[in-house]
Amino acid sequence: MKKSTIWILTIIMALTFVSLIFVQVRYLGNMIKMRNDQFEEGVKRSIYSVATKLEQDETRYFLEEDISTFESSLSASYPTGTHTISIMPGYTPSPDSLEVNIKSKNDIHILPELPKVELIDPQYKSMQQTLKSQYLYQKSMLNEVILNILNESSDRPIEERADSTTIRSYLRDELENNGVTIPFEFAVVTHSGSNVYRSERYNPEEVSPSNLFIKTLFPNDPANKRHFLKVYFPTKSNYIFSSIKFMLPSLAFTLILLAIFVYTIIMVFRQKKLTEMKNDFINNMTHELKTPISSISLAGQMLNDDSVRKSPMMLQHISKVINEETKRLRFNVEKVLLMSMFEHNKVQMKLTDVDANAIVDNVAHTQKLKVEKYGGSLTTNINAEQSMISVDEMHFTNIIFNLLDNALKYRKEDVEPKLSVSTDNPDDQHLRIVVADNGIGIKKENLKRIFEKFYRVSTGNRHDVKGFGLGLAYVQRIVTMLNGTISVESEYGEGTKFIIILPLI
Repeated sequence: MKKSTIWILTIIMALTFVSLIFVQVRYLGNMIKMRNDQFEEGVKRSIYSVATKLEQDETRYFLEEDISTFESSLSASYPTGTHTISIMPGYTPSPDSLEVNIKSKNDIHILPELPKVELIDPQYKSMQQTLKSQYLYQKSMLNEVILNILNESSDRPIEERADSTTIRSYLRDELENNGVTIPFEFAVVTHSGSNVYRSERYNPEEVSPSNLFIKTLFPNDPANKRHFLKVYFPTKSNYIFSSIKFMLPSLAFTLILLAIFVYTIIMVFRQKKLTEMKNDFINNMTHELKTPISSISLAGQMLNDDSVRKSPMMLQHISKVINEETKRLRFNVEKVLLMSMFEHNKVQMKLTDVDANAIVDNVAHTQKLKVEKYGGSLTTNINAEQSMISVDEMHFTNIIFNLLDNALKYRKEDVEPKLSVSTDNPDDQHLRIVVADNGIGIKKENLKRIFEKFYRVSTGNRHDVKGFGLGLAYVQRIVTMLNGTISVESEYGEGTKFIIILPLI
């Protein structure tokens, strides 16, 4: 699949997922807002009804008190004597019969009809007329009575006008009627904000504008005597979000799918890159194997020539070529097989105690002739006082060889190569080996990938740099297996430095 096709599919899928998540989040937001609005509307209706009931209770209290006074005055003015007058026999005013709705001074609807006066003797008929006249007079005076009630009511203690038990009962009933069944706490405060009383679990620290509702009690009171009912719901957030719980799994599944999609896209690009690297590896391996095979084949053909077989020097030369090319072929094959063994964790290290200074010096001496062939120099600085380490000697030798070989391989064409290898002790427990060069260097974007299998840093138009991209991957794997670390410092165009730190015995 082409890279452009993968990008197009990725963009389409990304836009689809983003749109889907946006719709779900928008829907959740609308549901939360709607649920919150319904909750607030129900609570406001409830506390309004509570305030109205408290006002009605206030009115009942004063009307009952006034009727009681009125009955007492009737009993005192008209004693029954020997004639029985039944005034309000067994009559108890009901709350419903005493409700008033005062909108203006001339809009008054109060008091039920007076109970009929039962006269045992007709001579008391005139007394009935007198009572009727008095009742009409009292009715005409009722406006003044109610105005006095409004003025006197604010002087009563708020604890008598609206006790906590009554408010709790009214609140519970009204909230249940409006579909709000979660726990609530309340307090009654003065106009200055001080608490008159509050419920046991009322905690001002938990109160926030989002879960607090305030209603004025007895709004007809003077401003300096007004009281306010504060109600808050500690579990409001849970109540609101409980209505969208069924949507959370859907959103979670969408996010999981998005994560899987992102991971899949990353793996697709990684696999595509790996495929390209493997293709390069196959091409390089084909070229690397083809050269020694061709040389060996040519040497074999030359051996068929009688004149060549008669020349001892020619036979010696051909034998040397076959031997060298065979070693080269075997080395390349073994490198590939070795990385395959690393892939399946089948490599076993044969650890022995060796002197790192001696091995490093021997490898440097071997590579020195090769460096001088290109007009360069290789210097050694063996300064480690403690150099005994436990390693696989063959693999440790290959590490130093690969690093020096890479330093020479990535040299500058117009500058004499200068290589150096040194050892020292950064502390009492470790050995440090540094291999440096003045080669072409490595760009910053390539530094983090140089230890990947099959990865080869681009060398521009140079085609003499051979290899499979396995050398540094092999070096890092061996160093890690020896409980060491390897790092690289490089500046493009200036050179590269590899630093290996291994534990001492």
